[in-house]
Amino acid sequence: MPRATNHPAIKARKKKVYKLAKGYFGRRKNVWTVAKNAVDKGLQYAYAHRRLKKREFRALWIQRINAGVREHGMTYSTFIHALEQANINLNRKVLADLAMNDPASFKEIVNFLKKD
Repeated sequence: MPRATNHPAIKARKKKVYKLAKGYFGRRKNVWTVAKNAVDKGLQYAYAHRRLKKREFRALWIQRINAGVREHGMTYSTFIHALEQANINLNRKVLADLAMNDPASFKEIVNFLKKD
């Protein structure tokens, strides 16, 4: 009796991998073993970088806040400390957006914190 291989399931699995490998260069897009390894590695990178993305954006927000605060003669650490003391609950994402896109209101926040 011939060996059963469940061809529809194998074909579906390969089709899924080839779809994920679309856009890859050379044999990575159309040779099964190479494409499977490339897709697996790509998914590993995607998993890791979804976590790194959060750290990198927080660092970017801190840099933008620091640049905005230093224009008004204050440091980032004193600014954050003053925010906590004044019980102002604005997160770093919002503060960075204000520093970049609405410098007037950001200046008002800094001046308010300098008074205290």
